[in-house]
Amino acid sequence: MKQIAFALVLTLAAPAAWAADKLPLSQISNYLNGLKTVETTFTQVNDDGSLSTGKLWIERPGKMRFEYDPPNSAVVLARAGTVQVFDPKSNQPPEQYPLKRTPLSLVLARNVNLGQANMVVGHEFDGTATVVTAQDPKNPESGRIELMFTGDPVELRKWVIHDNAGSQTTVLLGQLKTGGNLNNSLFSSSKRSGSSNR
Repeated sequence: MKQIAFALVLTLAAPAAWAADKLPLSQISNYLNGLKTVETTFTQVNDDGSLSTGKLWIERPGKMRFEYDPPNSAVVLARAGTVQVFDPKSNQPPEQYPLKRTPLSLVLARNVNLGQANMVVGHEFDGTATVVTAQDPKNPESGRIELMFTGDPVELRKWVIHDNAGSQTTVLLGQLKTGGNLNNSLFSSSKRSGSSNR
């Protein structure tokens, strides 16, 4: 379940090329800051190679919900500065982590500024997409996130979370539905599964 808790993000092994085609960090920051709500499907590739699918909702700043398809059926909820992992197979209370201790906090921040000192540790173009690797400069031990963006128009397509234990979790995003209004109940800890918006 710990992997799911950091469910954000196959490593991009292609060499950097045509640096002139990279999206500037300022343009990516502006894109993320303009991203208020997102609804999409996702495929998650876990560190052991297993796959999970589900639906994802984001409401910036600070809110995110992963709802995993059966048989997993877990829900990961980020809100109020906390990440909660609800495991329907467990009788225990949800696992909880401070959001600021996960690389997800960089995407969910009220103001994303990738030009901040020591935040971006990689900025490459793999021939088709710009790949930005970022960490929280105040908490580099919390791991890093690799974000892949296509251009024209700019769109987030994938992320890879590298945790401090050396494992990685990849999330591939489906078609992004942006700019709509999301039901507040999606981010309520009482709504643990079975979204009515599916």
